[in-house]
Amino acid sequence: MSRKITIEPVTRVEGHGKVTIYLADDNTVETTRLHIVEFRGFERFVKGRPYWEAPVLVQRLCGICPVSHHLAAAKAMDVIVGAGTGKGLTPVAEKMRRLMHYGQIFQSHSLHFFHLASPDLIFGYDAPPEKRNVINIAFTNKELARQAVLMRKFGQEVIKVTSGKKIHGTGAVPGGINKNLSIEERDSLLKEKDPFNADYMIKWAQQGLDFFKDYYFKHKDFIDNFSSFPSNHLSLVREDGALDLYHGVLRAIDSEGKKILNDVDYQDYLEYIGEEVREWTYMKFPYILSLGKEKGWYRVGPLARLNTADFIPTPLAQKEFEEYKRITGKVNYRCLHTHWARLIEVLHAAEMIKELLMDPDLQNMNLITRGKREKRGVGLLEAPRGTLFHEYTVNDDDLIESCNLIVSTTNNNQPMNNAVNCVAKNLISGKKEITEAMLNAVEVAIRAYDPCLSCATHAYGQMPLEITLISHDGKVLDRKIR
Repeated sequence: MSRKITIEPVTRVEGHGKVTIYLADDNTVETTRLHIVEFRGFERFVKGRPYWEAPVLVQRLCGICPVSHHLAAAKAMDVIVGAGTGKGLTPVAEKMRRLMHYGQIFQSHSLHFFHLASPDLIFGYDAPPEKRNVINIAFTNKELARQAVLMRKFGQEVIKVTSGKKIHGTGAVPGGINKNLSIEERDSLLKEKDPFNADYMIKWAQQGLDFFKDYYFKHKDFIDNFSSFPSNHLSLVREDGALDLYHGVLRAIDSEGKKILNDVDYQDYLEYIGEEVREWTYMKFPYILSLGKEKGWYRVGPLARLNTADFIPTPLAQKEFEEYKRITGKVNYRCLHTHWARLIEVLHAAEMIKELLMDPDLQNMNLITRGKREKRGVGLLEAPRGTLFHEYTVNDDDLIESCNLIVSTTNNNQPMNNAVNCVAKNLISGKKEITEAMLNAVEVAIRAYDPCLSCATHAYGQMPLEITLISHDGKVLDRKIR
């Protein structure tokens, strides 16, 4: 009879989840599971609502990545109003949305790495929990902490000037946007007194990369081997193969770099992607239909994007990308390298923000496009955590009839389960006592994916953390409570 360890909730992630680890009689790990215990049902909530409400409604899924849902829904509604696959948006609408999106990428990635992930790197995953937090980063490296706060603030200011608010804005509407960028708003981000401007954000993004690379070369064995397993990878890419976080075609590769999906139109995603349901979690398991449920699972997010893209279309990030590829190889499947990829995207986002801020199209007033009405629309983009799918059908009364969401964290469901299993087998198998370091090591593997568990279940409530080790005859061997 198996023994069971439960970690609940997983910490320093958005939302609530738990991990169950089943041990054989000799304490070797038999099975591990990452359970998502929330349920929201946004796919049901939006039914019957007017289609133009969707971009505002669905971003209530999350306060961390609302811009991603806002824009994905808006892109789907662009198709509904005839501005998606045909005419396309006006230049000011396209570029304002991109600016909003890169502001989201910049602030979300900065928040995750510096505030949530870096304590494990700076202090070690086995450091006491009272030390392993962002407060102690501020005490240890005051300048790094200051930069992290200002980087997130800058990204949120970009979101504010493009969407109207830092959180749950209204800037994107079906067929375009509801505001352009004023000269005053532009200058507040380009010409603000040091250090709060686009040039400093680029400089600090480079320093963040230098920080990680210095850590990597000093701890190479740990970073390379902590959680590593081959997988497929999926993301959007630009039609010429460039990294594009806002729009593109779907590309998927296998663990050797061979293309599985060769730049297909995401409006047809149902021809390529399926979803499996399992009884022990509210989160689904997407997979590539041609490979089947067992072999078709894939990763999304920064690591996957740098595997699928051929190049990055900004000079500083491209230079970092070339060094990253030279060191890590053609296809990289080491979980903790996700932080490296994430920081390259931070730099790319900073470069894109500056480029877009300087574009005179953003002061134009031609905000909306309309065309032939459609009944179904799909909107995809690369959210900070990975590829985000929004699909809607709308009836003749302009009401939403159906909605399907495959969010980034859902796409990463099987990879996160595999990461948990990998770390558990390396660190817990054969041990009779639960330690806080073991517990946190499992969470470190999950945190590498920057999961948004509330988004993934489409919750509610708070749960304490209690981990109990029980023998086959029901005797409690060890218990930890947080």
